[in-house]
Amino acid sequence: MKAGIDTFGCDHGRSGIGSYLHSFAANLPLSGDVEFELFGSEIDRYTYNSVREIPFQALSVPDSLGAERLWHFFRLKKFAQNAKYDVVLYPAIERVLPLSFKTPGVAVVNSIVSVMLKEKGDGMMRMQIKRGLAKVQKIVAASEFLRNDLIGLGIDEAKIEIIHNGIDHRLFFPQLQIDAETVTIKPFAIKRPYFIYGSRLSGPEKKHIELIKAFALFKERTKSPHRLVIAGAEGPSSEEVHRAASLSPAASDIFLTGFFPHESFPLLYAGADACLFPSVNEGVGLPILEAMATGIPVACANAGALPEMGGEAALYFDPNDIEEVASAMEKLVSDSAFREKMIASGLQRAQRFSWETTVTETIEVMKKIVR
Repeated sequence: MKAGIDTFGCDHGRSGIGSYLHSFAANLPLSGDVEFELFGSEIDRYTYNSVREIPFQALSVPDSLGAERLWHFFRLKKFAQNAKYDVVLYPAIERVLPLSFKTPGVAVVNSIVSVMLKEKGDGMMRMQIKRGLAKVQKIVAASEFLRNDLIGLGIDEAKIEIIHNGIDHRLFFPQLQIDAETVTIKPFAIKRPYFIYGSRLSGPEKKHIELIKAFALFKERTKSPHRLVIAGAEGPSSEEVHRAASLSPAASDIFLTGFFPHESFPLLYAGADACLFPSVNEGVGLPILEAMATGIPVACANAGALPEMGGEAALYFDPNDIEEVASAMEKLVSDSAFREKMIASGLQRAQRFSWETTVTETIEVMKKIVR
């Protein structure tokens, strides 16, 4: 079986979709009965195959979302047939997805589709997502939460398979040797102790502003030396978040890093006292598992897929309740027995997730539609 993997729409590795594809490709089997080939823009020839030597077919498509979408609408069918693919994997369905399929396809859903459809101002984009998901042969949903969301949109539940994303345990593991006052991750030197929230400044659903307010309340109550580190690329809510941080009574202890490379997060997590994750529209919630794997406690929103991912290993809060969020921060740093219990539970929980399992199960789904 020959399987094509679509790299278009994955932001050249600089987003959650790109991170998914990078991890997925890095764990593809080197031998077996499936031959893999990546295809996309020349600029991505080495983006996703730095670990595995995976063949890459470069295509002359302008580096713009509009051009890539048109290519998927009108040229992908012939390309896939000429490449002799038996099946194609589409990791970036929120960006690019064919409207119909001659070569069987597997769509990977890592985002809440109902939310995407409401937010997309582009009617053609909404049509692409809805029709593509209705026509594709199989859908891999990264959580039960996402599966239920798809079913609510009328997608045939028989073609939806739940396959959780994995954790790269070679990167995310407890780094017990961190005892310095400052964590140095070039070009940053971050003074400890601190809380970490890793999330792009993409919208109000990420609850950055509520977290900033809760942090200020935590500082007022406890007089703690803790800092709040927000690590994530700029986005539509950047201006509002930066303004809230600069006007906060705790402004001097709030640090926004901007884009932060995924491979640098393990050390950033490991040096933190806790991971805070107040986002309410998470379809996957992988960051809380990665934080658990590094041996720090997690407090997160009781929303989206986060309870499904975190199980009993996380402390949950209502992110709109500033008092509750501040109390969660205080509990994680002041109650040592509770803190140690959460760390142990988190490490155990994180062991359930691996990219090897994700890849193996996805390959089985791909084989099902070829047989």
